[in-house]
Amino acid sequence: MKKTWLLGFGFFSISITWALYNAFVPFFLEHYVQSVAVVGFLMTIDNYFALFLQPWIGNRSDRTTTRYGRRMPYLLIGMPLAAIFTAIIPFHTGLFTLLLFMILMNLSMSLYRSPTVALMPDTTLENKRTKANGIINFMGGVGAVIAFGVGSILYDYHQSLPFIVAGLLTLICLWVVSRTIRESRDSVITSLDTTILGKKPRISLKGQLDRTTVLLLAAIFFWFVAYQGVETLFTLYGKNYLGLSEKASSFSLTFFSLAFVAFAIPSGFLGNRFGKFKMIITGICGLFVVFALVIFVNDLLVLRILLLIGGMFWACININSYPFIISTGKEESIGTRTGLYYLVSSLAAISSPPLLGMMIDSFGYAILFYCASLSMLVALAFMLMVRQRNISLSVPNNDVPTKGV
Repeated sequence: MKKTWLLGFGFFSISITWALYNAFVPFFLEHYVQSVAVVGFLMTIDNYFALFLQPWIGNRSDRTTTRYGRRMPYLLIGMPLAAIFTAIIPFHTGLFTLLLFMILMNLSMSLYRSPTVALMPDTTLENKRTKANGIINFMGGVGAVIAFGVGSILYDYHQSLPFIVAGLLTLICLWVVSRTIRESRDSVITSLDTTILGKKPRISLKGQLDRTTVLLLAAIFFWFVAYQGVETLFTLYGKNYLGLSEKASSFSLTFFSLAFVAFAIPSGFLGNRFGKFKMIITGICGLFVVFALVIFVNDLLVLRILLLIGGMFWACININSYPFIISTGKEESIGTRTGLYYLVSSLAAISSPPLLGMMIDSFGYAILFYCASLSMLVALAFMLMVRQRNISLSVPNNDVPTKGV
């Protein structure tokens, strides 16, 4: 598992960058845009790139053959560019330059996000992927904790410091991953699969959409609608509805991320022991309850306790969902299915913040967690359809549904 920990630095850089972006960029936009809906829309720029680029890049990386490997070339190009554009976001001179830097940063991130994620199953045996996903998401969670905790302190000194540090950390993480991961050496793909990959088969995105996968993608969409909406708009919710300072509002998200970090590895082990499906259902139910309770909370301490609990349940969902959707396909389609996973999560991230922003404009900030709770219920409904019709219940660890049903 040593390679998994080292690969986790790639997830660390992605997580810290997105956490800072979601926490502090809304404050920059707020200086130029009054509507929360418009702010929410502008915060989804990254997901428009992800919508079109990530499935294509994931699919193309399945068929890429270079001396650096299938995935690594995308990291070597995308990560340095992302580091530069992340660092210069706070130095915008107006709305135009702010949007320009945001677009360039998001375009760069889209180049390497799917290939970075696909490196985990590439280098990990199928029966160890849930545990490995727990480890790399632990690293990602550490990045989020640093972003919300240390980042909020740095932001208090100067708004540019968190972004500069994130850019530097991205370059360091690229150095670690590129120096320690060798795809030709570390890949777990069999010699037969290697022969197949050498022929560069065309893997159809449409061909991956069997009934099981469609139901699972629908569930992923709705739980990301809830999560992305809350993550993107929470700092404004805390500031404008609960009356918190910008620092206190962003720091509160540290509790969610801290719990996610603490429970990431246990979630992976529990998923391997009891089945990924059961852990996902537990997480959905738990996060629904947490979001529903937040509606009635005005006390900062109680809010942070709920966020702490919510982070544990989010770990149950997030750690197990990616290995779950990978397990429904073949080894040679890992990059393609990774792209589908991010396609759906990006669709959720595109639709959720502006939609919830419009709801907030119309009904006030209190509506945020009503919508998030409802979305978790819809996700639960789709997951239960996967359970009832596609997964054998006789063996706890039988997470691979019957194909073509």
